[in-house]
Amino acid sequence: MPGAWDRFELAVRAILGQQVSVPSATTLSGRLVAAFGRRVAEPVSGSVAEVAAGVAAGPAWVFPTPGDLARAPTGKLAAIGIPLARAAAIQGLARAVAAGAPVLQRAADLDTTIARLTALDGIGDWTAHYIAMRALREPDAFPAGDLGLRRALAAGERPLTPRALTMRSESWRPWRAYAAVRLWTALTNRTEMT
Repeated sequence: MPGAWDRFELAVRAILGQQVSVPSATTLSGRLVAAFGRRVAEPVSGSVAEVAAGVAAGPAWVFPTPGDLARAPTGKLAAIGIPLARAAAIQGLARAVAAGAPVLQRAADLDTTIARLTALDGIGDWTAHYIAMRALREPDAFPAGDLGLRRALAAGERPLTPRALTMRSESWRPWRAYAAVRLWTALTNRTEMT
């Protein structure tokens, strides 16, 4: 399963993306980095065209470390535009990772991985499966509560329930994460065509 460059960053982005659109989650991530990240002194190098367009030139930022976010005041985290509970979830994840807890390490089986993640306050089933899929490259992770996945198989009708989608996905084991990516892609393509 295609993964992420940084497991912690992906996990924080997953929490930021809870119950918001992808563009909103991207905006929140930018705010988080600007408030708690570190500025890189040297401009990022790039192709001549990228530098000319301003894409690669200028200051760059490094995503905050687990320690940075573990020490951040909850209110200051919430000030980027998220509920206090979501800020607390980010802090809980950051504290666990900073303390060396294996929450962002793939376990022997998917159930153990999901249990580790959902043991943290503010990380539910959808977030845990998304993190397992993208950060831990778990090929059978499947965020069945995802509205996009539920819509993708609804054939224009009311979205499937998470339970109905889970039952339908059983035949896709052990590759359900690949099916999720395919369904998201199909849904995006369908949306772009209308």
